[in-house]
Amino acid sequence: MAKGRSSLTRRGRIALHALPLIVAAVAAFSYGASKGSSYAPGRDAANRFVKAWARGDFAAMYAELGKTSAERYSRKRFDAAYVDAAQKATITAIAAKGAQGPGSYRGARVVSVPMAIRTSAYGVIAAPLILPLEGDSIAWSPNLVFPGLQPGQRLERRVDLPPRASILTRTGAALASGPPANRVSSLGEAAKAIAGQIGQPDPASVAAQVRAGFPATALAGISGLEKAFNLRLGGQPGGDLLAVGAGTGQQSQRVIAHGPAKPAPPLKTTIDPTLQIAAVRALAGQPGGIAVLDARDGSVRALAGSAFSAPQPPGSTFKIVTTSAALEAHVVRLGDRFPIVQKIAIGGREIANAHDEFCGGTFSQGFAHSCNSIFAPLGPKIGSDRLVATAQRFGFNSQPALYNAAATAAVNPPASTIPPQIGSDLELGVTAIGQGKLLATPLEMASVAQTIAAGGVRSPTPIVSEAALRPAAKPTRVVSPQIAATLKQLMLGVVAYGTGTPAKLSGVKVAGKTGTAELGPKPGQSPAPTIGPDGQPQPGKPEQIVDAWFAGFAPANKPRLAICVLIADASGDGGEVAAPIARDLLAIGLRSSR
Repeated sequence: MAKGRSSLTRRGRIALHALPLIVAAVAAFSYGASKGSSYAPGRDAANRFVKAWARGDFAAMYAELGKTSAERYSRKRFDAAYVDAAQKATITAIAAKGAQGPGSYRGARVVSVPMAIRTSAYGVIAAPLILPLEGDSIAWSPNLVFPGLQPGQRLERRVDLPPRASILTRTGAALASGPPANRVSSLGEAAKAIAGQIGQPDPASVAAQVRAGFPATALAGISGLEKAFNLRLGGQPGGDLLAVGAGTGQQSQRVIAHGPAKPAPPLKTTIDPTLQIAAVRALAGQPGGIAVLDARDGSVRALAGSAFSAPQPPGSTFKIVTTSAALEAHVVRLGDRFPIVQKIAIGGREIANAHDEFCGGTFSQGFAHSCNSIFAPLGPKIGSDRLVATAQRFGFNSQPALYNAAATAAVNPPASTIPPQIGSDLELGVTAIGQGKLLATPLEMASVAQTIAAGGVRSPTPIVSEAALRPAAKPTRVVSPQIAATLKQLMLGVVAYGTGTPAKLSGVKVAGKTGTAELGPKPGQSPAPTIGPDGQPQPGKPEQIVDAWFAGFAPANKPRLAICVLIADASGDGGEVAAPIARDLLAIGLRSSR
């Protein structure tokens, strides 16, 4: 937008000819001798003035002011007057017919412009704008910011707010209901992870609310769905638009327009209330996050903790992505055999298996037991371009697809990220095992699992049912059906006989992948030395801070739920800590989603 234009006219702006004009003939207006004249500079100035107003070009409007008006009213005061009027009247579009005159009105030489002003709170207000002239220019005064204001009058509004809409689960239970200052939920504390909170908004939210007709002091959503869809939940404010004189009392006020407050319908989500309560309870206040998706279409069934707000290294759950890229590049086959070792050298550094275990065998066995000694060398073989491109197809380096573009911008959730270029073999090896500069959220890794469950097609992860509020993203193919089928078999092995056996469910086949991300040594340690193979003392290894992960889906033969569990600063690895939580939640979710 050009310098000097008001951003307040952006919302709902339409061309001048597009807004229907329903202005009656101007009363008490004498055309005088100028009626019918082909040359009318004052009239031309008025036409230029209102056309500039319609497009929000304050600089062009101000250029039409006469010398006396420009000396009396600064450009800053002029602009501020129109911004204030646009906010109070909730103006969304302005249109005008050709100016009439010049003529006389109350002893002044004027032109009259039939106008129609569309507002969000009061509908279309049709009235003439009487513009006094100073020679062939506009003799401006502050009452000209809105049609119908007399000299000395100002524009004010009396606001009537509708009740705030409820936020509902997919079954109709209330995630949030009641007035902004006292929202309640039938799910109790479990609802907060989804609904969010209401409080004092930030300056950007205040500005958006004022443009929509809310008072600057109105409470607003500051997190969760309350923030993402704050204006949608708030409904349409109403009330009276007033012309207020210099005096006090009712006689100094005149109602220009009235609009009824219109409450919005409830906002329905895709959340399963039983699963949501179970997910929050399973996290039990621990740092971390849980995300549960419908494996068939990606829609969110439950979110707990930092499910999509605090990306962390995903550890070996990323080996799902690494394997997809390796199979696609034909750098590995399931029957390939690898030596049984504790560690392997990559780029001048040794990368060890978890707990310094001996690990190897076939690739299928290596996947089931999460052998770093197998996966780290795959990174350089795959190469940076292919590994990054595969991760990005799975959703890395993109914000989560929970809502439409406007809500995503309001919440601004962080993306799960992979560096666009991974330089050295060591960095590629570390990335291939889910460490280094790689970051992911439970929602992202649940989406990775959902992609494999859906035969290689990644779906967006909408959290609301209303079509206009859902993400614009469409399902996209990430890997071939053959590679997805291979990954499913590998993930079945993890739970059947590998690191993820605690995720087993009676009567249900679970496919999954564990992960244990090391974040550095725990502070304040003085590890005791150990005795090496040569009988000599060696420095002791400090205990690491670890995050425990599990990502998977069930039932494997006809997937209905995809899940990821992250427990930060965990007491054990992904199989010990995260897999049992995933098992319990899958059991609850499969029962409740029948």
